[in-house]
Amino acid sequence: MSELTTGRPPSRRTQRRVLVLVSAIALLDICFYSAITPLLPWYVDSLHLTKTQAGTLSGAYALGTLLFSLPAGWLAARRGARPTLVLGLGLLAAASLAFALGTSFAALASARFVQGAGGAASWAAGLAWLVEVTPRERRGQMIGTALGTGIAGAMGGPVLGALAHVLTPRLVFSAVAVVGVALAAVVLATPAGGESLPTDGDLRHALRERRVLAGAWLTTLPTLFFGTLAVLVPLRLDALGTSATGIAAVFLLAAAAEAAANPLVGRITDRRGRLVPLRVGLVGLLAACLLLPLPNRPWVIGAVVVAGAAISGMLLTPASTLLSEGAEQAGLAQGLGFGLFNLAWAVGQVLGSVGGARLADTTTDSVPYLVIAVLTLVTLLRSSTGQAAPAGS
Repeated sequence: MSELTTGRPPSRRTQRRVLVLVSAIALLDICFYSAITPLLPWYVDSLHLTKTQAGTLSGAYALGTLLFSLPAGWLAARRGARPTLVLGLGLLAAASLAFALGTSFAALASARFVQGAGGAASWAAGLAWLVEVTPRERRGQMIGTALGTGIAGAMGGPVLGALAHVLTPRLVFSAVAVVGVALAAVVLATPAGGESLPTDGDLRHALRERRVLAGAWLTTLPTLFFGTLAVLVPLRLDALGTSATGIAAVFLLAAAAEAAANPLVGRITDRRGRLVPLRVGLVGLLAACLLLPLPNRPWVIGAVVVAGAAISGMLLTPASTLLSEGAEQAGLAQGLGFGLFNLAWAVGQVLGSVGGARLADTTTDSVPYLVIAVLTLVTLLRSSTGQAAPAGS
């Protein structure tokens, strides 16, 4: 009998087990997602892609997440976390295998799209499950740890991509599919348990909740930046003569810095509120947008990417806890709440990778960064007057 059905709160052992499992799934998903970064110049050359097509290939994952975020959240709320997680991992495994075997732009983009749909299911169900087994006073830290581990997948992703460049994508991405199936088996073997939270709710009512809207926007803004630089920076570094290994190293260090910051930000959020990490993150994001178009030396670009990722990534943990609490206050299931989180993330990624690349194609790389800088400045000014987050947060 589970701890949920006996009425006992989940033990620390149960909380740690769910945290490790959810973190591992996030790690694998982001690892596969970000593996495209060092491979992107190679695919552009071998498939003769335009910058817009490169952005589409990079952003196809986020498009899949965008379209399936709310259905996945509804499924997690109505059918439970474990079945939804198994579905997400099954789609991830299938997408990995398709990407391993794909030899055309259409096949690769389709595989990325399916992976994004699987990621929507995995993230909505996984974070909802984590919130259900975690006391309110520790949720920021636990979510920050899971997000930090997922971001660490962005460290392994460039390494995975560089490895695929050496050993062939067929071998490396087939191995990712095997790991996805193994994780699905572990999910099925893990007993359910957690706090009894809402299992449905009115989505329209939740969208009128201030914390939900603020959390969603503060998720979209940094992912808009990350989606843009994930396309433009590798292509720019490649044009400056940087190898796939060098590009991978830049994003490896950036992900390491961001992953290390998120658990710390989660603890600060639990103890001191959200405003300080939110404002520091916004300042870092603004600085990175203004600095990235300037240097023409690869090591300087890399340094800006690493510093920008570490500081602007501070936004995601307080944004996700803000959205989660707003959803609970509105009586919305956590699965649907994190479906909104996925949706906000996907909007930023699609607009950044596809829209940012298209804008850079028709103008210069500086223009999309300038647009994000203006949005960040407006958000920072609103946060200074208390309009970007609820009072007292």
